[in-house]
Parts: sequence; structure tokens; C-alpha cells
Amino acid sequence: MLSKRVKYAIKTLLFLNRKDNASLFSAKKISESERIPLKFLEQILRELKQNKILKSERGAEGGYTFMKNPADIKVLDVIRIVDGPVAMLPCASLNFYEKCADCTDEATCSIRKLLISVRDNMLPLLDTSIADMTKSEQSPI
Repeated sequence: MLSKRVKYAIKTLLFLNRKDNASLFSAKKISESERIPLKFLEQILRELKQNKILKSERGAEGGYTFMKNPADIKVLDVIRIVDGPVAMLPCASLNFYEKCADCTDEATCSIRKLLISVRDNMLPLLDTSIADMTKSEQSPI
């Protein structure tokens, strides 16, 4: 399940991408516009800033904007920054692999095989950029 932290991070990035990329938006403005609790949002913004997705300026006219081009920010990257591994089990993870303590033979484990298949089918979908998501919001279906 997608965590609220990831959902709010993506909503924040979509909000900023819909706006003028030269403008700065305060945490309060983002919070009000996207209905994200301010304290929760501030933690997410800090993480996105630490990972060089966003930059901020202090002061009365300060706020947040993109450090990285929205076309280069993948949903997959946001999930990994905010929540860590994408795989449902550590033994099915590409980047955060860990052997299962209770597994006797990974090569024949049906659960692992299924979750690797889920991962392999999910990763290309999550490789969508924030810019692409914003475009799809604006195009009629």
C-alpha cells in the first residue's frame, strides 16, 4: 500500500509542477492547497530538499521550488526516498535485497517468484515522471 507520506510527497511535486516553476511556494500554501497537514508536510519537504529534489529560500518571499527538473523526477525515486524499498519482501528487492530468515530455498520459493514478477511489472509503471503525470492530468481521456 502507498503510504500517506509518499502520496503527500507526490501531491506536493504535482502541485509545484502545475505552477510557474520560477515561483516559490510556502509550506503553508502547499499544505492548504493540497490538504496536507502542515507539520507532516514540513517533514516531507525536508526529505525532498535533502535528496536534492526541491530547494528552498527563507524569508517573507521564500518557499519551495524544484532543484531537479520534474521530467527527471520519477515516482519510483520519490517512493524510495520517502519509504525505502519498493518490493513487497526484502528477498524480492533489487536495491535492498535481504535473504529471508525462514526460507529454505529461494530458488524454488513460490512466494518470492510471484513477488519478483509483481516487482518487475510494477517498476516500469512507477518509472513515470512528475512532468508526465502532470501532462496526463491535463489531457482529456
